Amino acid sequence: MAREFAIIGLGKFGSVLGRCLREKGQTVIGIDTDPDKVRLAAEYLSHAYVAEATDKTALMQLGVADCDEVIVSTGHSMEASILITLFLKEIGCKRVTVKAVSEDHEKILRKVGADEVIFPEGFAAQQLAAQLAVPGFLDYLPLGENVVLRQITVRDWAGKSLRDLDLTNQFGIQVVAIRKAGTEHFSFVPSPHKPLSAGDLLVCLGPAQAMDSLAG
Repeated sequence: MAREFAIIGLGKFGSVLGRCLREKGQTVIGIDTDPDKVRLAAEYLSHAYVAEATDKTALMQLGVADCDEVIVSTGHSMEASILITLFLKEIGCKRVTVKAVSEDHEKILRKVGADEVIFPEGFAAQQLAAQLAVPGFLDYLPLGENVVLRQITVRDWAGKSLRDLDLTNQFGIQVVAIRKAGTEHFSFVPSPHKPLSAGDLLVCLGPAQAMDSLAG
């Protein structure tokens, strides 16, 4: 079932987020003070409005309190994002996610009621650094500190089964998928009994430090 989102601030982050949500079949309302940004966003968003989001009355009139979630992405204007977040919570918004520019900014946003605070640039840089430094790295996951999803190509493990390797008990690592050498598709919940072959690709979930100790 489609959910309804409001995005306040249609800069690079807000516009891409809105486009992606629409591609996933969600209803998206876009709000910005720049008529040109609103005009462009109107081509792919459900609705787009020119409005000053630091005006509490305007927020109420636009009905953002009825949305499932509101995302605030007002660039580097800390004052504006803080005031908007405060007003959104005061008018009864269910969930508010805000883009922050610093740790101090994050602290203030949480104090005025932000449900979630994000640092898109910092997260992207962390992801890129990990991909460059750690071969096979796929993603950091919000399941705990330094929990990662990583691909490992089988070399020394050839001929052994997942049961033989006992990665879960030895390292706290779970193999969630496997792509057999020479094939294109992954199979999920792989059998623990079948022997692995050189070139098999394992998708593993677990602590980053433990992953670094594995060679495959």
